[in-house]
Amino acid sequence: MELPRGRLLAVSEELDGAELAALKFLSREHVPRRRLEAARSPHDLFEALQEKGVLEVGNLAFLRELLYRIGRIDLLVAHLGSSREQVERELRAPGGAQVPPLRYLLFQLSEDITEDELTSFKLLLVKELPKSKLTPETTMLDIFTEMEKKGLLGKDNLSMLKSLCEEINISLWNRIEDGLNLFGQEEMLITEEERSSTGGPEGHLVSSVTPDPPRSFNDSSHQLEAYKMTSRPCGVCLILNNHNFAKAREGVLEHKYMKDRNGTDVDAAALRNVFSKLHFRVEEYRDLTAEEIRKTVNIFRSEDHEDKDCFVCCILSHGKKGIIYGVDGQEVPIRELTTSFTVQNCKSLAGKPKVFFIQACQGDAFHKGVTIETDSGEQDSSVERATRFQLDCIPAEADFLLGMATLQDYVSYRSPREGTWYIQALCQHLEYSCPRGEDVLTILTAVNQEVSRKTCERDATKQMPQPSFTLRKRLLFPVS
Repeated sequence: MELPRGRLLAVSEELDGAELAALKFLSREHVPRRRLEAARSPHDLFEALQEKGVLEVGNLAFLRELLYRIGRIDLLVAHLGSSREQVERELRAPGGAQVPPLRYLLFQLSEDITEDELTSFKLLLVKELPKSKLTPETTMLDIFTEMEKKGLLGKDNLSMLKSLCEEINISLWNRIEDGLNLFGQEEMLITEEERSSTGGPEGHLVSSVTPDPPRSFNDSSHQLEAYKMTSRPCGVCLILNNHNFAKAREGVLEHKYMKDRNGTDVDAAALRNVFSKLHFRVEEYRDLTAEEIRKTVNIFRSEDHEDKDCFVCCILSHGKKGIIYGVDGQEVPIRELTTSFTVQNCKSLAGKPKVFFIQACQGDAFHKGVTIETDSGEQDSSVERATRFQLDCIPAEADFLLGMATLQDYVSYRSPREGTWYIQALCQHLEYSCPRGEDVLTILTAVNQEVSRKTCERDATKQMPQPSFTLRKRLLFPVS
């Protein structure tokens, strides 16, 4: 029995060209190549999947997985009566994921790759792929698809991809390798060339994954005690999400040009998702005035955290140096918020990590660097001016961590569609690295690296986040 056409049409009408390309790439094991190439719309693709018996009334699992993989949770809810949590349960079940691990890892890599890295791939493949397939419009998914067609990429043929990544950015290959290890797919890393050099029997798969060298015990990070993080829930994650600044424009003359923070809901959704997975009780408050911010923080300061191990506060707003704005344009000092959770003000969090991530407009200067396009093509709609915290923003006592989007006086960037560079990178790295046992400071270093490599517009500007902390132990967010 086929899936009702009305529901397929409703889903397909809300997908754009880039999402169609992603769906086709993720479906390559289920639909013949020529049939995929002939699909000019999402509905064409869905019909092809129906022909192969992958989409049926009683079995929508693959369609749910596809929409989940490309981040269209809204379509899951609106048209399939499903949810993020339901799909995640299905994918965790044995045999639940129908997109092969390598294909999904390649898709993730294509989503995160920078313009400079994409250009480098094209330059290095000029002798391997036709020039017509390496145009300015060619995407990373296009390159992977062409490499597969030419026999240059496959589950048992990753040597070229590995050499390309090693030349362009070794961390790209590390992510593929780590991901395959996580999925228990080490045998996929062997290639014919490597197989001949293993000394093993002909045809026998020997993993090319070599164990990490023993760590030096001079590395103090591996001697440090870790904070206790075993309570369930682990703690509260408070999200203060300010989007609509109409009150500020109407009430404060100097803020008449203060824009709404389009894209902030994308950040809030990413934070909700990742901290829910990390066993936090997530509480989100939207569009608060300065006084409402104070009252909300006071509520959580006064809450009993005795049976919790940690407190996280994420602030998404406009601001200036050392302060954030309420939606009424009134100021709240960052130090006032962090100091609310000192031992004197919140005894039940004594000795426990207090973590603040702040994405807020705070400065006007620009870092010089290389350039990229913004989401909207207009700098004002995608640039959010921000600064790093001043040292006096963090209390002079132990167990605090404060992460700011950028260095003092400099700008940070926000896409109306994709959210801010900092929060998106933070959430992606938390989700990727926490299951691997990485501590939060190591993760924030990776966030620094990723965000600092991004560029915006033709004024050659870039962004550099910076954390500050008085942590006494290693902080690891639990995933189990």
